[in-house]
Amino acid sequence: MAEAGSAAVFDAARDQALEELTRLVGRVRACTALGVSRATYYRRHRRSPAPAGPRPERRPHPRALTPEEEIRVLDVLHSPEFADMAPAEIYAILLDRGVCRCSESTMCRLLRRRGEVRERRRQAVHPPRTVPELVAEGLNRVWSWDITKLKGPVKGVYHCLCTIIDIFSRYTVGWMTAGHGNKDLAERFLSETIAKYGVGPGRLTIHSDRGSPMVAQNVARMMAGLGVTKSHSRPKTSNDNPYSESQYKTLKYRHDFPDRFGSVEDARAWCTRFFTWYNEEHRHSGMGLHTPYDVHFGLAEQLREMRADVLRAVYAKHPERFVRKPPEPPAAAWINQPTPDGPPIPAQS
Repeated sequence: MAEAGSAAVFDAARDQALEELTRLVGRVRACTALGVSRATYYRRHRRSPAPAGPRPERRPHPRALTPEEEIRVLDVLHSPEFADMAPAEIYAILLDRGVCRCSESTMCRLLRRRGEVRERRRQAVHPPRTVPELVAEGLNRVWSWDITKLKGPVKGVYHCLCTIIDIFSRYTVGWMTAGHGNKDLAERFLSETIAKYGVGPGRLTIHSDRGSPMVAQNVARMMAGLGVTKSHSRPKTSNDNPYSESQYKTLKYRHDFPDRFGSVEDARAWCTRFFTWYNEEHRHSGMGLHTPYDVHFGLAEQLREMRADVLRAVYAKHPERFVRKPPEPPAAAWINQPTPDGPPIPAQS
């Protein structure tokens, strides 16, 4: 205890001597003379700051207006002639009259200090966009469709690829390539695909982004006539249409995806091979590593039982090697999973 007290007294005396010497020769020389690290000095100085005294009064800038001049400028700004004008307009009118009270920025600063600068016009406020929440608990409940461009033979030439995915099975229920995309092709493409699968009215929801063919009036009328509910992504929110976007990434990242297609026929031939592979061979991690074909046509359950038989036999030989269960297809698929606060929104509603 005595040693600790002596050390504290020594430190206090050294700090006092350091402060006195600092005022005479400066901090760097004082620390060197007493053998004290400047880092130690700064650390102690931060720990015990000097008591805050009254702040010195700020001297006015030599170019600043006097209080009397500020009052005169404010009187001009508040006058009936200038009360409804912007400072820039007031400044120009006064200059035209041969008067210069102050600069335009000074006028703005005086008005801002008094809370008199604001936007007085009514501003357009967009209502909040409703988040699309779609749940598919079976086939032909929710389809997602989109259009992407495929590069043509030369720069500036493109071919359009339209696809429709059943989000429950990830099965591409329809696709089409064309030299261009428009609302008439979109209407024919959708109506033919709906008729192909015989989807009854009030059962199906088709989700898309807000491209011009998707929001066309003839497409909306056709879907309403067939009893199909339409759903759209929020503006500039690609995550609202994840299934189509994911499929297009898979398509364009294929090892044999060409940089350009020589013609629409070339694009159609390549897409035929791709969608055959995508539907019948490509296994999705989100569906228990089953192909879209197996899930869409009811083969996944049988395949899952066959896999279980194989795994049981292997597990009997080496149980220590198995710590996880094989993945299974989900019971439902959704676009923007509904929040826990509210009940799930069925696709057919």
